[in-house]
Amino acid sequence: MLQVFYLLKFSIMSAVGRSSHLLSETMADITSRNKDARLEAFQVDLSSFQSVLKFKDSLQQWLLDSDMHSSIQLLINNAGILATSSRLTPEGYDQMMSTNYIGAFFLTKLLLPLLKNSPVPSRIVNVTSFTHRNVFNAQVNNETITGKFFLRSKCYPCARIYEYSKLCLLIFSYELHRNLGLDKSRHVSVIAADPGVVKTNIMREVPSFLSLMAFTVLKLLGLLQSPEKGINSVLDAALAPPETSGVYFFGGKGRTVNSSALSFNSKLAGELWTTSCNLFINSQLACRDLSN
Repeated sequence: MLQVFYLLKFSIMSAVGRSSHLLSETMADITSRNKDARLEAFQVDLSSFQSVLKFKDSLQQWLLDSDMHSSIQLLINNAGILATSSRLTPEGYDQMMSTNYIGAFFLTKLLLPLLKNSPVPSRIVNVTSFTHRNVFNAQVNNETITGKFFLRSKCYPCARIYEYSKLCLLIFSYELHRNLGLDKSRHVSVIAADPGVVKTNIMREVPSFLSLMAFTVLKLLGLLQSPEKGINSVLDAALAPPETSGVYFFGGKGRTVNSSALSFNSKLAGELWTTSCNLFINSQLACRDLSN
């Protein structure tokens, strides 16, 4: 899936994703709707810190070459996968944890100076999932964040990892909101958005008969949404008033709800922040060593 963020005005946009084909399709669709849009596509593997770091440098160079203000107004962390088998990143992390959470954390950390540099209030929208409610007890440490803890199971616990990754993204959203709020001069807000059940290709690795059965049942229950309707909660989060921050938009129509009690656990939030920051620093050092 694509990471999307807007630069200053919504007519200036950059899209980030692994698939060059999907990026081309997205850019063509946007151009057909807005011929005056200034667009740039970046092919990036968000599960790789080196790839994310290279993208950040390319983005800054694009802003410089295009004679645009060196800032970002809106960052939408939308990338997510549901892997059914164990795959490792170049850093040795579980790919699903890296794509769904670690990559979003790293990208946000790298782009935060550009968000703070925006001449108008800027925003981070993290796209999470109601499946985070299935996590009733969680540990936060290096082993769980990188997914190594889950890889000890005989069978790859794909649903468990997906739910945990979305809980981490939600806790991170609240903790970043709190940290930014400590800066009285801040104008960067953070919002979590949950589209609900949307018919996308995220279940492409699940056996087709299972995904078809699941979508059929959800449709009969009236819970299944089209991608066109599923985007509403993300738009609500992106377009909410500048002072809106630290909330959880769900399902569209401007609705906000409370997330799980665990997502508000301050002890978990502190542990997640510290562990994630340490991973970020170690990844920076590793990339520096490689370049030397």
